[in-house]
Amino acid sequence: MAHAARTTPTPPPGLAARRAAAEIVEGVLHRGRALDEQFDGAAAHQGLSLLAERDRALVRRIVATALRRLGTLRRLIAVCLDRGLPPDAPRLESALLVGAAQILFLDIPDHAAVDLSVRLVQADRRASRYAGLVNAVLRRIARSAAELTATLDPVALDTPAWLFERWARHYGDAAARAIGSAHALEPALDLTVKADPELWAGRLRGRALPTGSVRAVTTGPIPSLPGYAEGAWWVQDAAAALPARLLGDVRGRSVADLCAAPGGKTLQLALAGAAVTAVDRAEARMARLHDNLKRVDLAATTVVADVETWEAGPFDAVLLDAPCSATGTIRRHPDIPWRKTAADITGLADLQARLLARAVDLTRPGGVLVYCTCSLEPEEGEDLIAAALDRDPRIRRKPIDPSEMAGIAEFVTASGDLRTLPSAWPDPEPRMSGLDGFYVARLERG
Repeated sequence: MAHAARTTPTPPPGLAARRAAAEIVEGVLHRGRALDEQFDGAAAHQGLSLLAERDRALVRRIVATALRRLGTLRRLIAVCLDRGLPPDAPRLESALLVGAAQILFLDIPDHAAVDLSVRLVQADRRASRYAGLVNAVLRRIARSAAELTATLDPVALDTPAWLFERWARHYGDAAARAIGSAHALEPALDLTVKADPELWAGRLRGRALPTGSVRAVTTGPIPSLPGYAEGAWWVQDAAAALPARLLGDVRGRSVADLCAAPGGKTLQLALAGAAVTAVDRAEARMARLHDNLKRVDLAATTVVADVETWEAGPFDAVLLDAPCSATGTIRRHPDIPWRKTAADITGLADLQARLLARAVDLTRPGGVLVYCTCSLEPEEGEDLIAAALDRDPRIRRKPIDPSEMAGIAEFVTASGDLRTLPSAWPDPEPRMSGLDGFYVARLERG
């Protein structure tokens, strides 16, 4: 007698997306993997390629929300557990985080968030015996969300204590809380346009910012947006677009863009008419820069090299966007607070000092050097520049005048540097507020 062939049950809709989200969260929290590398490039999560574009976008929203609100989510989960999380089942925590993030912060039916999280742990050998626990915890969160969150301080919970203490010490407690609040908001998409910001603000249903960038709240993949295919713009946070402007008129001048990838500043300088040489040690990121140059029909020389040992120049102007802790970009990269430590900042400051010294070598006498980092930490900005000015008699500060920063003069410091904070530009529409935290100093070689 013939037996019917066994068939594998079809996974319920949405389970593959939640599995990818849980595994990406685990990659950040347990393996220290950067969020961006898990979504794009050769090391991207393999499951993403099997998902429809809509589901890939959902994965990103779930993961970003779970990381933005990680402290709050962990506190709620702890309140709902008598004996804490068992150490032998990492999928248990990620399933709870993914489920609770959907229940509390995303427009997803509670029953779907609970059911799919339960299925996640049922499919995991080490976590399957905790399926009932997941069901109970998430149902309690769904049922009693208002009561459970009433006394919580999300700013304190969602910012690691070591970071909050740093910001409070440097900027004051109120500013530190404002920065933490800004990090809870999903940012809009900022673009640098080749020409006519008002036109592109209209076409993208956004607005032109005082800096000349265009800000829009968009849905769908970026390559499908108006203007992408014809190379009318590139993605670049409004704060990241400021350092290149501080080199002044660069038409016909030789400019080195050091640590250039992903290349937004290279494109700006090329558009302004400079003879740009873009240098970065990351071959894959430089390949992307080269592709962007081609897409927007601009020209620059690209060099894959270690800036510390690269021999060239001297150049009329040098722009150094130094590798840093990137704590100014947490709005866009919510994994950063959970992957970085205070020790990382110390090590990076040493590297930045060496790169700055090399940038001075590459600047001709009388030339201009702009140093910047997307960090909120003074060791990577104000303190580093102060030490360099004391140590190196070849350079002096070329103060930024507030008149150069029309509409954003409040970003100019008493020392003549530029400091932006994520909490700047509050807006009635939350997603249209804020910008990355940047420090920029302009120097002149004597």
